[in-house]
Amino acid sequence: MSHAFPAARRWAFLSVISSGPLLIGIDNSILYTALPTLRRELGATAHQALWITNAYPLVMAGLLPGTGALSDRFGHRRMFTAGLVVFGAASLLAAGAPTVGVLIVGRTVLAVGTAMMMPATLALIRITFTDPQERNTAIGIWSATAALGTVAGPLTGGLLLEWFWWGSVFLVNVPVALVALALIPVTAPPNRTNPDWYWDALSSLLALLTLSGLVLAIKLTLGTHPDPLTAAASALTAIVGALLFRRRQRRIHEPLVDFRIFRRRMFTGGVLAAGLGTFLLAGTELLTTQRFQLVSGYSPLQAGGLAGAVALSAVPTALAGGALLRRLGFRRLIVGGFAACTAGFLVFLAGHHLDSPVVYIAGLMDVGAGAGATLSVASAAILGGAEPSHAGMAAAIEEVSYEFGALISIAVLGSLQATLYAVRAPTAAGDGVEQAHAGGSPAVIDAARGAFDHGFGLIMVVVAVLSTLGTVGMARVFSGRTADQVKEIRH
Repeated sequence: MSHAFPAARRWAFLSVISSGPLLIGIDNSILYTALPTLRRELGATAHQALWITNAYPLVMAGLLPGTGALSDRFGHRRMFTAGLVVFGAASLLAAGAPTVGVLIVGRTVLAVGTAMMMPATLALIRITFTDPQERNTAIGIWSATAALGTVAGPLTGGLLLEWFWWGSVFLVNVPVALVALALIPVTAPPNRTNPDWYWDALSSLLALLTLSGLVLAIKLTLGTHPDPLTAAASALTAIVGALLFRRRQRRIHEPLVDFRIFRRRMFTGGVLAAGLGTFLLAGTELLTTQRFQLVSGYSPLQAGGLAGAVALSAVPTALAGGALLRRLGFRRLIVGGFAACTAGFLVFLAGHHLDSPVVYIAGLMDVGAGAGATLSVASAAILGGAEPSHAGMAAAIEEVSYEFGALISIAVLGSLQATLYAVRAPTAAGDGVEQAHAGGSPAVIDAARGAFDHGFGLIMVVVAVLSTLGTVGMARVFSGRTADQVKEIRH
């Protein structure tokens, strides 16, 4: 039971460390509404816009295994605090960026701060809440806070862009970080270190190399200007990097990722559920906000409100998922969550066909409700499969699954959207609806909007199919005894 740390202080500390997913949810989703404004005011191309979005999850996913190990070595409280400082400083850099290049650098540094924070937050939950029922509830609250950040991002971004310049969307992170830093000394448990834990810099470099090669291969294959030779070289780099990473993890005494943990079916199922769930959610929110601003003429605030319907409906189901896990089990919650997402995508497609905002919103809320249940329970499956001494590693793998899902979603679906647009749009429309607005005639603008909307509809069909496959696949992964292993999660 969780008696080592007083109950009131435990839950107060949870509110502090939940500032991590809150900030990250805001920072990820705020770009969904701000991206068209950034492209217009900074003159960013479609390719640069994808890098503004992708630099963050790419660097974060590459660093997470290493920062998870560092968190185990130097203490989770210390890593969380340092991550908040880096995140706040990077927010100031991004807010004042004079060029696209500086903004991408700012987003990269933001990713470093996030990679330091996130394994530490989940590891602190794992250590502070030793009672399984309390821990599941705490993870549900943690997931709901991340969903609230995703709600706040588009809405806050839209509101700020109504009154201020684009850089204000990054300044919103600073006061949250300052409040959390002020509360850590009075709520946090003592910092616990593990000096014997080894951090391997080469492993972190190989992980980053693998992910970078994979994303470049996707972009150069699906983008508007394919480059088969460079794409093949990038894919080969990713394959070689992955093989070398796995080989090194087997040889070093303290691997950043101990692949033996994937022998636990529940752990692997949680990783797959988190990755696919995030893939579906990130791509849907990004493309939906783009579509309604560029095609339907919504303001950033209006588009943010529409995207917020996804995350807002995820909050209660994320809370319920953590609280009801021991009663309902993994299979019912994860499979049921994917089934709800599938139903939501079908309703959303009906709204697209009918051009009905009410049906759109209903579909998005179904998707959000399903994702909330799935992702909170997936986190519990991943985090509960590791010993407390390896909490940082498990938390890092959990975060990699989320960020990798978002990274691949943005790379694949964003590149696919650009390609489908280029195939259908007239030459005078340029590489995006924004360029058509800047210099095109009314006929060219209408053609550009139609091209974007056609591609958007096709991508939503693809996403609905993937969600269906996820429902069937998770039913198999969490079948039989695996579905009932809640009580076997290590204390």
